[in-house]
Amino acid sequence: MQAIRLARPRVSLRRLATIAQVPTSGPSSVTASVIPLSNVEAQWENISKSEQAVVHRQLEELQKKDWKTLSLDEKKAAYYVAFGPHGPRAPVSPPGQGFKVFLGTMGLVGLAGLLTLAIRSQSPPPPKTITREWEEASNQRALEQKSNPITGISSEGYSGKGYVVSK
Repeated sequence: MQAIRLARPRVSLRRLATIAQVPTSGPSSVTASVIPLSNVEAQWENISKSEQAVVHRQLEELQKKDWKTLSLDEKKAAYYVAFGPHGPRAPVSPPGQGFKVFLGTMGLVGLAGLLTLAIRSQSPPPPKTITREWEEASNQRALEQKSNPITGISSEGYSGKGYVVSK
């Protein structure tokens, strides 16, 4: 069984005292661990889930009082427990991870560019039918054969390029 005791000394630093039962080989012994409210942020991840629940419940009880009577440490501890970066609000990636992802992405893009250049250097030259002279000769051949006389290259008033597509 866990019990909570709120230690209220006359000094401004208030502490929560939690009593946790620690199982041992002999009869169960009770040890008290004091968690200062001024340092909840640093100790929150190191205390057990049951102690976290006890601190959370105690802070909920403190918040039911007038907020003007709470100390600054109690307010900070209540805010951290309610909205701190722990549990589901814990950061997914550590700080500086975005720069590493950017560098990795740029490295992979550079590698893909080098791979493209290497493949193009090993490829055969383009076929002779992709030259501008060949395409102009194809236009002359289409005019001689009067191919597509309604809307195409052989039609009256045609102003397109015909088969010329290369620069």
